Amino acid sequence: MTKKLNGYKAAVLTVSDRSYAGVREDLGGPLLKDLLEDLGFEVVAKGLVPDEVYRIKDALIEITDREDIALVVTTGGTGFSKRDVTPEATIEVCDRLAPGIPEMMRAYSAKITNRACLSRAQAGLRKSSLIINFPGSPKAIKENLEAISDSLIHGLDMLTGGPADCANENK
Repeated sequence: MTKKLNGYKAAVLTVSDRSYAGVREDLGGPLLKDLLEDLGFEVVAKGLVPDEVYRIKDALIEITDREDIALVVTTGGTGFSKRDVTPEATIEVCDRLAPGIPEMMRAYSAKITNRACLSRAQAGLRKSSLIINFPGSPKAIKENLEAISDSLIHGLDMLTGGPADCANENK
């Protein structure tokens, strides 16, 4: 059973040319918001940007400059299309990468589909926020969040000095 969070604030950023243009409904962003709230997050910011590196970077920087947001999740732009640039934008704004998170997401998804290896998702730390790229597919979003939710809680506790801070765990 997944532990519930209390007090962590989160933001959801959808990256999609078609949703931004109003051609396609954004299903990933609202789903991520609901799933995060089910885990106990307070989702305090949502955004929608086109698949442009500078727009994604600007949105991530703006969100993470708010010191109270522990988690920023993106949805979309992690595939092989020339317009899929979310991972590149994420890498550019992060101070440190957290490669184990997308590795775990891909490993978990590989048990369900052999296309998991096509994900280019990234994760990293910027200031006091953790940024994680999720795919755009609602089914894949659910699978990927399920893969990391327990570890995510512990990681945020370490990042913020919360209840499961590793420095205090062995005392």
